Amino acid sequence: MSELKIEKLGKRFGEHRVLDDINLTVEQGSLLALLGPSGSGKTTLLRLLCGFERCDAGSIRIGGRLVSSAQLHLPPEKRQIGYVPQEGALFPHLSVADNIVFGLPRAERRERRRVAELLDMVGLPANFAERAPQQLSGGQQQRVALARALAPKPALVLLDEPFSALDAALRAETRQAVADALAASGTTALMVTHDQAEALTMGRQVAVLWQGRLLQVATPQTLYQRPASPELADFVGDAVLLPGRAQGGEAQCALGRLPLLDGMPQGEVNVLLRPEQIRLLPPTSTGHAPQASVLDVSFSGHDACVRLVLENGSLLAARVPGYSCPQPGQTVALQVEGAVACFAAPGGSSSAGGSIAATRLQHSPALFRQGR
Repeated sequence: MSELKIEKLGKRFGEHRVLDDINLTVEQGSLLALLGPSGSGKTTLLRLLCGFERCDAGSIRIGGRLVSSAQLHLPPEKRQIGYVPQEGALFPHLSVADNIVFGLPRAERRERRRVAELLDMVGLPANFAERAPQQLSGGQQQRVALARALAPKPALVLLDEPFSALDAALRAETRQAVADALAASGTTALMVTHDQAEALTMGRQVAVLWQGRLLQVATPQTLYQRPASPELADFVGDAVLLPGRAQGGEAQCALGRLPLLDGMPQGEVNVLLRPEQIRLLPPTSTGHAPQASVLDVSFSGHDACVRLVLENGSLLAARVPGYSCPQPGQTVALQVEGAVACFAAPGGSSSAGGSIAATRLQHSPALFRQGR
């Protein structure tokens, strides 16, 4: 068993509370993505897990064994943790094989035990064993760093923004190779990142850390579709927020009467849509659909972000396939696809109905909020 369990974990540096009452479980054999902006406490949490810092409160258990508490501090070398840093940090004077076996007992290092197996696990050919790290691409070096972390069969692997130094194409390929290797080894893993797409792609669960507190822990789909607050919705992807009124299973807003996800608050609300839910149609193709004028288009190749202004002056954005971009100044009809979430409007009356708790963040307003 190699489950990671963190309970009521706290850490201060002087008067500054960096982590406050962190409760988190990573199930055996799964990967959890820890998502948060710079300064949220991600690095401090990693250092506490590794044993580089002592916690002030709470506990950390790995595989059921207590490794850290206010009274106990197990040193790093006794925690059975593998670590993959941002840029691999391979030893340039050692071959790939010698890098992989570096953390093994001396006898196993001499035998280069499991080198071919580990290279295959991370998607690299066996003949890479004798190469120098400098002869590898950035993505290949990250795979070797993962093989080195997996070599001692750790109870837990920590990945510290492991793809941040790679270009976009290489990042996607390396991400998949790392995910496959972790799944094949059955290793419990925690990956720290500030990249929302990366967290949603790789994590079986995603935990959002903000100013030292965990705001939400959920599956990627739940986090994206049912974020805990409007500000969190804006942090995890782009958010379109429109004032409206919810009643029964629908919400009335500037885009019409929209179906709601289950368990949404009632009364005065802010309706949450994702830009990809807004479909653009010719203005003559629908009878009573709301219409908008195209302000501008940001083309990204495979898709494009279209900024729109409604007839009442509200601003919003839609995401459309790159091959079907409208032109600035064009009039389009709008149709929303799928059910939407909503949040109780501040100061408005609403009935709970299983409403989502709104944890307020000190974050910029949603990018496509009504009236901006």
